[in-house]
Amino acid sequence: MLRSGFGRSVSRAARSQNRVARQNLAAMLRLQSTDATEGKAEAPMEVYATPRSRATVFGAKLKNLRAQAMGKQKGIDKQHKNNKLTARERLEVLLDPGSFKEYDQLMEHRCTDFGMEKNKSPGDNVVTGLGMINGRRVFVYAQDFTVQGGTLSEIHAKKICKILDKALLTKTPVIGLNDSGGARIQEGIDSLAGYAEIFQRNVLASGAIPQLSVIMGPCAGGAVYSPAITDFVLMVEKSAHMFITGPAVLKTVTSEKVSMEELGGSETHSKISGGASLTCHDDIDALITTRRLFDFLPLSNKDKPPRRYTNDPRDRKAGVLDYVVPEKANISYRMQGVITPVVDDCDFFEIHPNFAKNIVVGFGRLDGRSVGIVGNQPAYIAGCLDIHAARKAARFVRFCDAFNIPIITFVDVPGFLPGVDQEHGGIIRHGAKLLYAYAEATVPKLTVITRKAYGGAYDVMASKHLRGDINLAWPSSEIAVMGAKGATAILYRDLTPEDTQQKLEEYEDLLCNPHMAAKRGFIDDIVEPRDTRSRLCDELDALYNKELKNPDKKHGNIPL
Repeated sequence: MLRSGFGRSVSRAARSQNRVARQNLAAMLRLQSTDATEGKAEAPMEVYATPRSRATVFGAKLKNLRAQAMGKQKGIDKQHKNNKLTARERLEVLLDPGSFKEYDQLMEHRCTDFGMEKNKSPGDNVVTGLGMINGRRVFVYAQDFTVQGGTLSEIHAKKICKILDKALLTKTPVIGLNDSGGARIQEGIDSLAGYAEIFQRNVLASGAIPQLSVIMGPCAGGAVYSPAITDFVLMVEKSAHMFITGPAVLKTVTSEKVSMEELGGSETHSKISGGASLTCHDDIDALITTRRLFDFLPLSNKDKPPRRYTNDPRDRKAGVLDYVVPEKANISYRMQGVITPVVDDCDFFEIHPNFAKNIVVGFGRLDGRSVGIVGNQPAYIAGCLDIHAARKAARFVRFCDAFNIPIITFVDVPGFLPGVDQEHGGIIRHGAKLLYAYAEATVPKLTVITRKAYGGAYDVMASKHLRGDINLAWPSSEIAVMGAKGATAILYRDLTPEDTQQKLEEYEDLLCNPHMAAKRGFIDDIVEPRDTRSRLCDELDALYNKELKNPDKKHGNIPL
């Protein structure tokens, strides 16, 4: 038949073509192996008869280059000995199985100074690409400490910049896994320029796409400013360090003796400086925690917060809340005991749990929707606002506002922390940051006053006067300029103790309750604690399509 004859002719032609290709390839290989002692060999002929033969030759070379990009076994073994995963192993844990698509695996540095032309490796010690976390896209980069200490070169920076550019163009979040010895000294100004290029893109992406940094090794010198600009920073205990100037330089310049852990370890940044949002036990814990945090966040400032299915009924009564607030005003309680029963499945993801403990911030869900939560912490310095608390909460509020995440605020605040150190440290300026953040925010803002709301702190904590959408109060709440005891001491300083006690009771009856604020419309409703969850879910539904715009301007001048 014609078909069979045609098929046989094609088959014969293909076999003939393959035979010629194999002969040409064999000839090329023979030429390349010519013995140089017999005289200068002729240059090997470029005899690539077919695309298939070319692919065969290049495929072997490509396979070898990809193997080199995986790193040397000696470096990998050393990384494992230090209880650290390699860059690629980290990405395998962070991303959904099989979802990672690598970019620029074959890029190499171009430096020829100090013998660097002999020290090249495909990928130039950073792995970049695109992957998925629970089915949602994310761009990633992971610095590879096993190759030249993960030092940043011109090409290394270009790879990271390409990822950041793609992320901003496609409105996709970025996660960076930092493990680097810093700038590559041999490349000089090219390395420094690379850092600045990354910083510029971090700034442009800020508020447009979520940026997460995971510090899994050293991060020193100028390198620290990229994580500092990003939205959240996670650090691995014992192996992660961040500092501008290392211990050796400090000892030489200032004669101060300090270990790396004391200077810039995870405990230092999570408790003292506030530079770390979270600390994790090891690499695996850090990557799993990053996945969990990512699930609360939208992909960009153009998206609504993610919503997931929950079996937790929105009208569930949280009866335990009726007993959380103590009868006596001077007895403390933990604000987490209020937040946890309110959110879906009692799942509250706290941010900065060890820094500025007098205020609590974190993420939760209400009827499946992601929400940002801020709450004063009565169990720590009575929940007073101080410098660190104002900074911590202001940054969190601004993040939520940038990414359309509703803000739920639980208030129990006796005022700003008094003291000379606070005044000299700039409590006025720092406290104004939190006021500014709440006042500027245009996302849905829901506030619940659980007990005290005194003085200027009442105004600052998402009050109705700062465009609060829904302001609720529990029957136990007290909204006033100050507590009854302090107020009567000022108002009736010349009275006898018996008369003062009578005036104190009168003050409490008149002002130390939510009734006066409700009469003025500053409180929308007084609700029973057990009904808080269902009421917040209903109000969030009503505010889902809220639209509010600030006056047109380049940007405000927040008191930094």
